[in-house]
Amino acid sequence: MPTPMTLNGAKALREEVAYRKGALRQEITQAIAEARAHGDLKENAEYHAAREQQGFNEGRIQEIEGRLADAQIIDITTITVSDKVIFGVTVTLYDGEADDSISYQIVGEDEADLKQGKISVMSPIARALIGKSVGDAVVVVSPSGEKEYEISDVEHK
Repeated sequence: MPTPMTLNGAKALREEVAYRKGALRQEITQAIAEARAHGDLKENAEYHAAREQQGFNEGRIQEIEGRLADAQIIDITTITVSDKVIFGVTVTLYDGEADDSISYQIVGEDEADLKQGKISVMSPIARALIGKSVGDAVVVVSPSGEKEYEISDVEHK
């Protein structure tokens, strides 16, 4: 089943794969060669650490390539602009209780980063918002309880 991913998310994963296949692979190979030069491999901690790093790197490459292969890449800028909350939009929520606003971009699971204002499409907030429109009141149920917001803006950027 395809996993939704933004254009920027796919670009970031492709850049990570390129780095891991290029520069990082060379660094690890060089570290293994240097550790081998130190002699006995059975008790050589540097060699074992470098081999472990190599295994992790190759595993991460496979993981990213698999995610990209299964991705349905969505470019939000090509979708007709509306006031409806869909995958990829940036939605601004108004919290009447705190008299404050907060914005989130709804992204794929791999791209989610709350510090950057990016929430997973699978998160409770995103699931509550999808399909709603500007002006709608939304109740978000989270482990800390229920919170009510009003959708004040939807941006396609």
